[in-house]
Amino acid sequence: MIARVETLLVRIIEAVLVLLLAGMVAMVFTNVVLRYGFNSGLNFSEEMARYFFVWLTFIGAVLTFREHGHIGVETFVRLLGRRGRLICMGLSNAIILLCSVVLFWGTWMQHGINASMTAPVVGISMIWVFGVTYFTGAAMALIATIRLVRVITGRVSAAEMGRFTGEYDAVDAADGPERRP
Repeated sequence: MIARVETLLVRIIEAVLVLLLAGMVAMVFTNVVLRYGFNSGLNFSEEMARYFFVWLTFIGAVLTFREHGHIGVETFVRLLGRRGRLICMGLSNAIILLCSVVLFWGTWMQHGINASMTAPVVGISMIWVFGVTYFTGAAMALIATIRLVRVITGRVSAAEMGRFTGEYDAVDAADGPERRP
């Protein structure tokens, strides 16, 4: 049941990312055509494309973290045995949890200021731009907490350890012929 909910949430987030990217491309392309072809343009296009890029980056960071896609020190971790790898996995997730909490808390502390400011062209409250860090901080904190609990309780699978260390042969062997993350 939880795996189905997770899969559904990931699909929804992926759809949001596709829509943000498509919106960015459409706005920038339309603005380029209007500027070079008709010597005019859409005032909101540049600003909204920039905001879409910010949202795309922060939302995409959550999915990348979920798939162990961020930069890691895999060369060092691969030298360690299972216990050392588990310690590194636990420490990295504890640090990420701390950073995610700080990100969420910082957004909370800045909420009033961001909510009171408006975008120069489109006039939306800037909390709609910077508020995406609520989602990013909370989602990454949740993922890191779940991983930390799995490390502490000793329920880290070979496939999960393979994704953490970048050893995709171990992932394929443990998961079967599924798509690599």
